[in-house]
Amino acid sequence: MRITVDLDSATPQYEQLRQQVAALVLSGELAEGDRLPTVRALATDLGIAAGTVARAYRDLEAAGVVATRRRVGTVVTAAAPTPRRTREAVQGLVALAAREGLTAQEVLDLVRSELLAVAHDDQVVARTSA
Repeated sequence: MRITVDLDSATPQYEQLRQQVAALVLSGELAEGDRLPTVRALATDLGIAAGTVARAYRDLEAAGVVATRRRVGTVVTAAAPTPRRTREAVQGLVALAAREGLTAQEVLDLVRSELLAVAHDDQVVARTSA
């Protein structure tokens, strides 16, 4: 598992960690049952405060992505989404957008913007860790 933190980013460090772990789960690189590094070990490796890692882990736990168990540590609880789950999520997004009065073009623009932001973040991480 490769996680990096851009100390100069406007995105808070805990959020960078949360996003990266969630992305690793979504990509299947981290599978259900995989153990994450301890809070202290990851904080030391990244050169950041243990509280920052703990907050990211708490947010991931609240989202159902990981669970922390005594004597086991923090483990992935969510499997990568199946195409069915992804399709259902998109259907939910479309329904929400319709309720809020967004046009199809506005929804497409929003999704495109988010995809570009994720791609940009991935490129920034790749550049800073090279």
